[in-house]
Amino acid sequence: MESQKTTYPTAQHKLSIVIPMYDEEDNVEPMMQRVHNALADYPFAWEFILVNDGSSDRTLERLNHFAKKYGEYVRVIDLQRNFGQTAAMQAGIDAARGDVIATLDGDLQNDPEDIPRLVARLLNEDLDLVAGWRKARKDNFLLRKLPSRIANRLIARITGVYLNDYGCSLKVFRASVIKNVRLYGDMHRFIPAWIATQTTSKRIKEEVVTHHARQHGESKYGIGRAFRVLLDLLSVYFFLRYRTRPGHFFGKIAWVFAAIGSIALGYLFVVKYFYGEDIGTRPLLLIGVLCLVMAVQFLTTGVLSELVARTYLESGKEQSYVIRNKQIATSRENESWYIK
Repeated sequence: MESQKTTYPTAQHKLSIVIPMYDEEDNVEPMMQRVHNALADYPFAWEFILVNDGSSDRTLERLNHFAKKYGEYVRVIDLQRNFGQTAAMQAGIDAARGDVIATLDGDLQNDPEDIPRLVARLLNEDLDLVAGWRKARKDNFLLRKLPSRIANRLIARITGVYLNDYGCSLKVFRASVIKNVRLYGDMHRFIPAWIATQTTSKRIKEEVVTHHARQHGESKYGIGRAFRVLLDLLSVYFFLRYRTRPGHFFGKIAWVFAAIGSIALGYLFVVKYFYGEDIGTRPLLLIGVLCLVMAVQFLTTGVLSELVARTYLESGKEQSYVIRNKQIATSRENESWYIK
């Protein structure tokens, strides 16, 4: 895909760019150079936040070296260990000070040249999220592209947010919206769905972006991630529909088992007392009793889950990561921004 002409936004704002990195030492210098080349003429203030997700190579060393080279608007957040891409992304979003937040991968497959165009669309069309669409994706078809296409359609069908590419890390958010979403586990793939819990899906759009083949390092993902996506999708389905009322979810299951058990035992009651037949050795008796017991268990689980959900929603203070250099991550308004 040919590089599109750079389009800059016109609305006043500050931009935060967040990139999580894990064992990407060879990509640090070219990635930082490409970001600066892409935003050298950006008409508004911006900052650059790099999150080292517990890398075991020289990624952190190189990040700190080039952060000093470029200036204070480049901040490096070093996580205590490898918490995963979702937690690293959340750490960067929490540290961001801008009105608009852009996220992308540090493997150079996303093109920073697309950032101004996505920000312009976000602000010009008054959106809350513009997600990148890797229409001409440079990845292996069987191992990456085919599973991704299947997952995208399944996710869209279940969540109701119809996008062509959920997995693209290049996304631009309105900070006031994304900061109300907490990301855990491997939920970065479902960010558009989580955003939809804070705003209408009409304010979520996608934009075709450039995608490059990986030049350095190795991909951290393989075919096995498809199974994790399916498990995560079940969690997303549950949280999107029953996060604040989990008792309803377990209650529906309880009533199904209660109905089956009641019908079975009711039938046996009629057979026993009206026809005088022996029911003590019938498997249906055991099935009926078991279904009623399971119904009680699901109802109890529903009550307990309601208590857990209320405790979770009222606390709202848990974080999915631990920062080593917290004094750098905790930023103040008087710290410098990059201004042309």
